[in-house]
Amino acid sequence: MRVSVCVGNYAATPYYIAGLEVPVFCMEELCFCLKENAFLLDHSLMRDELVDWIDKECGLKTLAGELHHLVHKKGSLSAFVTMILEYVGFYESEEIARVGEVLRRGAGLSGIERRKSQIDYLVRRGKYAAAIRGYDGLLAKWSEMELSGGELPAAKVKGAILHNKAVALVGMMFYGYGAQHFREAYETDGDLSHYKAYLAAKRLELDEGAYISFAAEQTIGYEYTLELERKIERLTEDWKLQPEFQELLAVRECRRNGDRQGYLEGIEEQVRKLKNNYRSSVGE
Repeated sequence: MRVSVCVGNYAATPYYIAGLEVPVFCMEELCFCLKENAFLLDHSLMRDELVDWIDKECGLKTLAGELHHLVHKKGSLSAFVTMILEYVGFYESEEIARVGEVLRRGAGLSGIERRKSQIDYLVRRGKYAAAIRGYDGLLAKWSEMELSGGELPAAKVKGAILHNKAVALVGMMFYGYGAQHFREAYETDGDLSHYKAYLAAKRLELDEGAYISFAAEQTIGYEYTLELERKIERLTEDWKLQPEFQELLAVRECRRNGDRQGYLEGIEEQVRKLKNNYRSSVGE
């Protein structure tokens, strides 16, 4: 295996990869991000800003010149990425070939599907606010294409967009809005996984009495409400084994024992963690 360490300069200014919003400071970091996220990449990667960064920040004029030629000759994304990987030599040729194949397969996806994959990545990172804005943009694009008579992907793609937007909403504790989108996803493509998620979001939104009344009205899936309750029971037992639950128990014990200082410190720590989680979820 040929490994070239620190090819080019370590950049003073990072480059943010389009669609991923991941900062990279050197060619090795760039190669790692390209390989690990190959299925998320699209032609927005092939831009002069990246070529200029490789030239001016990393000092790789020869590579930048070859990439500039590809960008302006409308070369393939696969050729662009593999040129970078081969030049840096961070991965073996077999691995580079696999990345190239992933990119060639991705070329068959619609723009909406590829952009959805990028936004899904934000959800997995817990960047819920950014993901919601991204999904809203996709849904607006979908509506524009419907009005203009453009060719759209299958209905299941729109269902998946609505479902994953709902996941992000629930992640931010907007359970009612999340439930609405799960329901809309189900009405879009009829996938029962959307409907089950809708029930779960309503279970989180409503108090026990209201949810019982709601569940009794579900003529198409009352058995799924029973399945959900069994799942919640299992998750509740698992939660009781988690360190976070034990921390909450310790705080409650301080209150029960009249340990005001310990109680306040424990509450302050829990609030700090919640704030940090929230900041992370709304960050870019």
